[in-house]
Amino acid sequence: MKTINRWYVALAGVLMQLALGAVYAWSVFRAPLVKQFGWSISEVTLTFTISIFVLGIAAFFGGLWLNRRGPRVVAVTGGALYGLGVFLASFSANKLWWLYLSYGLIGGIGLGFAYIVPVAVLVKWFPDRRGLITGVAVGGFGAGALITAPLATRLIQSVGVLHTFAYLGIAFLVVTVVGGLFMQNPPEGWRPDGWTPSSSQSSQRAGHDYTLGEALKTWQWYALWLLLFLNTCAGISIISQEAPLFQELAAATATAAAGMVGVASIGNAVGRVFWAWVSDLITRRATFVIMFAIQAILFWFYPNIATVSLMTIVTFVVLMCYGGGFGTMPAFAADYFGSKNVGPIYGLMLTAWGFASAFGPLLIAHMREVNGSYHGALHIIAGVMAVSILLPIVISPPKVRGVESNDLPSGASIVPRH
Repeated sequence: MKTINRWYVALAGVLMQLALGAVYAWSVFRAPLVKQFGWSISEVTLTFTISIFVLGIAAFFGGLWLNRRGPRVVAVTGGALYGLGVFLASFSANKLWWLYLSYGLIGGIGLGFAYIVPVAVLVKWFPDRRGLITGVAVGGFGAGALITAPLATRLIQSVGVLHTFAYLGIAFLVVTVVGGLFMQNPPEGWRPDGWTPSSSQSSQRAGHDYTLGEALKTWQWYALWLLLFLNTCAGISIISQEAPLFQELAAATATAAAGMVGVASIGNAVGRVFWAWVSDLITRRATFVIMFAIQAILFWFYPNIATVSLMTIVTFVVLMCYGGGFGTMPAFAADYFGSKNVGPIYGLMLTAWGFASAFGPLLIAHMREVNGSYHGALHIIAGVMAVSILLPIVISPPKVRGVESNDLPSGASIVPRH
């Protein structure tokens, strides 16, 4: 059977992620829903929180299912559930619980199933560009809101918020299901023509494929989970408070703040590709050291920024680091545990995203209420980022009975200690 061109798989994965990333445009629905149905801002915002939290859980089960049934069935099912969830949200008139069930729960399950597939598939098709290709794939997720936000805003103005859910749901279903049909693993043992891993790559990669159970017996899995959690907490705390931060610290008007939020948010998409590409050149460990160091400095000086332009630049860089975590971590997991089972291994790791999505925004919001300003919260995050630099410095590939896993012959299996 003829092998599909891997770039077709990559393009389909990016298109899927663009549609899935529309969830980051949730803020455009907030005001119309509050105005039309009288719900509070926190009640409407909870829909987004449910969706992202469920995504993190569903990605794990999607990864397990992917290993059993293959990527295509999981991608198509996830895309169908995501599109259906958004479509069903159009029946939420005066029923907040239905919005939680449709967009939050059903849509979130679809998001998790569909999100993990391109990541798990593309690390196998691109062992020569593992960081870059996963960065490009999840970069599509980060860029999804840039396309959906203006489109949804126009639709809301012309047909109303509920009809907008219906139209977008159908569009998302078509794009994700069609993209999902291209999702397939390469043949067993496949490699790009003429490619062999460099000595630097080999030193940072597993020599065999860990199962999920074997990965969970290593401290490195938990270290990677913590890396993703810490990086996500920092970035998402800013995402949750962007407009108020611009208004309070830089004295921006509401209109100017909204515009600057859009500009800064591009950093989320750019960072996923940029830092993933950098990680192929300088290793994943060094990339996280640099991202944490940059954030420690920027968060410390954040309260002293007094101009909108400078705050936009700083926020752009912070969100680049936020996106960089998602762009780099799939390749990091594949490096340390092999690409065969990266679906469930990285899928379970994505629970860090869900927990950070709840913890980060709650921390900065609580500190703002207690102190009457963002200064204390921003300095705490700076301190956490500074201490976090130690983690990527000390982490190293897993060892088996005192032997580096990358020294084992390809295809070797672990015999656990008893």
